[in-house]
Amino acid sequence: MIKHVTSVDQSDRRVPYNLRQSGPTPVQMLISTRVRKSPYWHLSMQAGCWRATVYNRVYHPRGYVKPEDGGAMVEYEAIMNHVTMWNVAVERQIMVKGPDAEAFTDYVITRDATKISPMRARYVILCNSMGGVLNDPILLRIAKDEFWFSLSDSDIGLYLQGVNHDKKFDVVIDEIDVSPVQIQGPKAHALMKDLVGDQVDIDAMPFYGLAEVKVGGRECVISQTGFSGAAGFEIYLRNSTLYADDMWNAVLDAGKKHNLMVIAPAHHRRIQAGILSWGQDMDNQHNPFQCNLGYQVSLSGKGEWNKTANYVGKEVLEKMKAELKAGNKPYKLQLVGMVLGGKPIEEYAPDFWLVSPEGGGDPCGYITSPWYHPEQKRNIAMGYVPFEGTLNANGFPIGKIGQKFKVHLPDMYADTPGTPVDAEVVSIPFTESHNPNTREVTKD
Repeated sequence: MIKHVTSVDQSDRRVPYNLRQSGPTPVQMLISTRVRKSPYWHLSMQAGCWRATVYNRVYHPRGYVKPEDGGAMVEYEAIMNHVTMWNVAVERQIMVKGPDAEAFTDYVITRDATKISPMRARYVILCNSMGGVLNDPILLRIAKDEFWFSLSDSDIGLYLQGVNHDKKFDVVIDEIDVSPVQIQGPKAHALMKDLVGDQVDIDAMPFYGLAEVKVGGRECVISQTGFSGAAGFEIYLRNSTLYADDMWNAVLDAGKKHNLMVIAPAHHRRIQAGILSWGQDMDNQHNPFQCNLGYQVSLSGKGEWNKTANYVGKEVLEKMKAELKAGNKPYKLQLVGMVLGGKPIEEYAPDFWLVSPEGGGDPCGYITSPWYHPEQKRNIAMGYVPFEGTLNANGFPIGKIGQKFKVHLPDMYADTPGTPVDAEVVSIPFTESHNPNTREVTKD
């Protein structure tokens, strides 16, 4: 165990990332009633879940194939070649409903909610007044007066209620009994056709399209979305505490002929697609520009969103964009993609592994999401390095492509224990996503 690293410049964060390299620290997870079990928890146990974490204060299954049987890379083969189902009920659904639903939603997200049609979804971000990213949910517009925030890992439900504490907006804001599963992989379309029959034309559904259907006889909303970059859908089950078994078992039955496998969320696949994980690749002290989400920020001007309405964080984000345009550096570190040496990384990293300059010296950055890319036969990662002020053709900050670093891998992955491996900054994504809207503004 090494000393806590202080050489990485995190002076623009009130709470720095903990960069102490503690390594794997096996403990037994205490299952108690203060953390919620989702409606699918028992079904995940039946499917062989052997480990879990906590996400949105809900127990989150994160492994079905044990290491001695091939581990996470067996699950990777399933999503690459067949179809998979994930228990993602941890994506808590916060409903905003009422006459002012559109105006309220437009106020709390950085993109233009008025451009989202009913029965369409979008990937969005919410920022605080300092420009920090509070959450990056999928936003579902169920009706003209109803939105669902399908949350990543932070308590946005309470935040939204706090924003409207004075009832300025005529809306109801509350969590609802809707729990999603994800259906991901090349056979996802075929499975969904079998599940919904002639209720909806699956082939005609656009990316981020929504439809009301019944699965297993129970009412659901389906969307063509997902966290993998692979072809896929989400099934949002209504009244999920009552009907979880009916929907889940219907998917299992229909999936038999498609080699369906229940797996954990495919972080190896989402890293390839450059999809961020809130709390891991960003948090509320990262601004959108430094974590490659600048395209989500609605600003006035040529070639950018022209959103004249006010929204939380707009003033500071406009100032930050102006500083970037002027060649200034309004923050310390930039999220980049990297390829790196070492032995195949086929498991979750327990630490933020350290990054040093190419010529050696004290650590200057850290890796957030590493994994092995089987098709490219090399390790890939996202991580933070000192911002060089490089902007792309659209004026958004990026890493300096080709810049070299050294990454301090644990001994189990290092080519030579104690010796950092070579790394190079590359473009994100590492593998093109089936969903073209991952990193660009979508217009209806």
